[in-house]
Amino acid sequence: MKRALTIAGSDSGGGAGIQADLKTFGALGVFGMSAITAVTAQNTVAVTRIQKISPDVVAAQIDAVADDIGVDAAKTGMLWSAAIIEAVAAAVKRHRIPNLVVDPVIVSKSGARLLKENAIATLTSRLLPLAAMVTPNLPEAQTLAGMAVPDAEAMREAARRLHALGPRCVVIKGGHAEGPNVVDLFYDGKDFQELKAERVETRSTHGTGCTFSAAIAAYLAHGLTPLDAVSRAKPLNHFHAPRPT
Repeated sequence: MKRALTIAGSDSGGGAGIQADLKTFGALGVFGMSAITAVTAQNTVAVTRIQKISPDVVAAQIDAVADDIGVDAAKTGMLWSAAIIEAVAAAVKRHRIPNLVVDPVIVSKSGARLLKENAIATLTSRLLPLAAMVTPNLPEAQTLAGMAVPDAEAMREAARRLHALGPRCVVIKGGHAEGPNVVDLFYDGKDFQELKAERVETRSTHGTGCTFSAAIAAYLAHGLTPLDAVSRAKPLNHFHAPRPT
């Protein structure tokens, strides 16, 4: 059985964070493991408390599962601080963890900050060069690329800038843009692919970014190509998902 590791925060509401990631891994037929970076008191409308985990304990969790069980793919979510990012990057390098998907979680949908502002540079310099893929939404892409992204051409330029930071592939999620369709942009350093889907009118969007990146990691663990993994990883029902055949 393929093995996937989530390195992220815990969501007490169960809809995002490691809880969403582990449900996604199970739905897609991979064995899920976790390294918790922070414990949050959170539900679908607010994050009310955050307790960070010390970087050495985060690293110890990664060491424990990588040494014994092994890792075919991993994803990161909430990382909170530069020190935690440093510890995660060192562990990824130490264990040569493949298929790393970085979901650059900066602010929650409810507006709570989940990555300290002074940690953004560490994320781009230490973790993105190790990534097989980075999966920002439009606000995150604007922050990481250092530019406004008002239209499709700017989205392509942001993808180029993010790719230059080191990840092998970039997918910028288009859910924050207006319109009846959602267009995600995939870039592998050579070619762009626009992945279009009809917008689903729903308020149940808590944890969709976590689920998306976890699904990509699961599909990469199964051996799918990056583009195929992204194409199949649109937010899914945790209890009903198409497994690779």
